[in-house]
Amino acid sequence: MSHDLLIGIHAVEAALDHDVANLVELYIENGTHNARVKALGERARELGVKPHARDRAALDRMTGGARHQGVVARYRAPPPRAEGDLPALVEQAGATALLLVLDGVTDPHNFGACLRSAEAAGVTAVLVPKDRAVGVTPTVRRASAGAADRVPIVMATNLARTLKTLKEGGVWLVGLAGESERSLYEVDLKGPLALVLGGEGEGMRRLTREACDFLVRIPMRGDIESLNVSVSTGIVLFETLRQRGSGG
Repeated sequence: MSHDLLIGIHAVEAALDHDVANLVELYIENGTHNARVKALGERARELGVKPHARDRAALDRMTGGARHQGVVARYRAPPPRAEGDLPALVEQAGATALLLVLDGVTDPHNFGACLRSAEAAGVTAVLVPKDRAVGVTPTVRRASAGAADRVPIVMATNLARTLKTLKEGGVWLVGLAGESERSLYEVDLKGPLALVLGGEGEGMRRLTREACDFLVRIPMRGDIESLNVSVSTGIVLFETLRQRGSGG
């Protein structure tokens, strides 16, 4: 069985915190002076994972030259959730259900950043299409700072059909589209809700757009036509939390 690489302190720390059973091997730079890396090694031992010492050149080769900070792990990644898991997740969340739908995000750094915002906002699940999207890669895990293993990620074979199922289950679908006349800040975002954002370039596909109950835009004063999808994700998620009175 192939394993993902977890590269860097944040990714390995998240696995130790939330999914140590799937942490297969841990490699730490020989003679490291990084106090956080040393602490990770000690914690791993306490949890039954023996760290293996490797020199920096070996870690560089293992990671293809990525910035590893002196710590790398082999990780048995759990499979994504199936579409059939969504109804139970929504039902469990009830009136506070909050889904993030990303239609075709292909950049792993963008996807990772979106997952990080989703985890911070306490989303119920992140829904992505099985095709024409980046998937949960090692780069995504690293960019998400561990959020990829804490947020339920559902891969949909047919995104439009899955969105229809959500609507039939009482979830409102709000799509983000720059050409919409309705501002994000004019819309009631309380109750079971799915926020739908398109990927880089073309944005939402036609069937995804048509599945939405209504479209909103983020009002902007400058000349830039659109924001990066990960920035937009953070804005819409935390406007939703503000409306719901979800303080820290």
